[in-house]
Amino acid sequence: MRKTKFLKLKVREASFITRALVSTRHPVLAHLIPMRRCNLACGYCNEYDHTSKPIDLEIINARLDKLADLGTSIVTISGGEPMMHPELDQIIHHIRSRGMIAGLISNGYYFTPERIKRLNKAGLEYLQISIDNIEPDEVSRKSLRVLDKKLRYLSEYADFHVNINSVIGGGIKNPEDALEVAKRAVELGFSTTVGVIHDGDGTLKPLSTRERNIFQEVKKLGNKDHARLNWFQDSIAEGKEYNWRCRAGARYLYICEEGLVHWCSQQRGYPGIPLLEYTMDDFDREYKTEKWCASTCTLQCVHQVGILDNWRDPQKTPEQMAKEQKNGVGEMVRAD
Repeated sequence: MRKTKFLKLKVREASFITRALVSTRHPVLAHLIPMRRCNLACGYCNEYDHTSKPIDLEIINARLDKLADLGTSIVTISGGEPMMHPELDQIIHHIRSRGMIAGLISNGYYFTPERIKRLNKAGLEYLQISIDNIEPDEVSRKSLRVLDKKLRYLSEYADFHVNINSVIGGGIKNPEDALEVAKRAVELGFSTTVGVIHDGDGTLKPLSTRERNIFQEVKKLGNKDHARLNWFQDSIAEGKEYNWRCRAGARYLYICEEGLVHWCSQQRGYPGIPLLEYTMDDFDREYKTEKWCASTCTLQCVHQVGILDNWRDPQKTPEQMAKEQKNGVGEMVRAD
């Protein structure tokens, strides 16, 4: 069953990619945060708290309906830790009912056979778990030793696609752990990727020579399709800037627990407009605006979406966009 569902998912992904190449007038991927609360406190993470409550299902569904109306192809539920939301299954079901691909990013702690079966029934299509080390330490408790039993449950019961992301940089003490994590993922039948962890500002943190060597070993072991889409990581590993066109706020949307649209998890506040009030004017502005942080960005999902439009539609600086907008308002006033 897993193989059949995976093939169907690949067909849907191919259809959405084709649509995205033909037309730029819709979001490709949205990250939706149903709660900020998390059971962990990873040292490199700035995306959690320990007190906030889950957002009501009715509010989440209204946001999902808006994303569907905008033509969004994929919605990935993230956090915080989204598995702590008591109505996660209903959220996933609503994503599927609106014709969008349903993804989930989790720290892996809450996967039991029964919980996995419920996610199967809800219609989850894609899961990613990042594992930071072999043994837990003060930076991260997302360790292979803690999570291996959960991974075995997923290998046995999950009908959805599972990707294990190992990481390098950002204070991870033993970069060799990334290779062991990747090997274990392949052994269990999962796909595997590797990410360079951002620094405290969500931007470039160059790897050491030792880290770069291990990074390349893990990439060779991992997902070939992913490697072809993530050549920007080679520049990051070498501490070089990467020239690309970030389409955050348009083709990629990050919607926080308050329902505001941001460029991404690391640049919250821009543009900071409520999703339910988001218009194609907002979409067009952000699509055309050059992002100041793009050249040192490490966020894989945003880069992968940007590839679809990197060859077309040059961008302008925020100052140029503001000047054009001001001039446009002046023309309208004079016309009146």
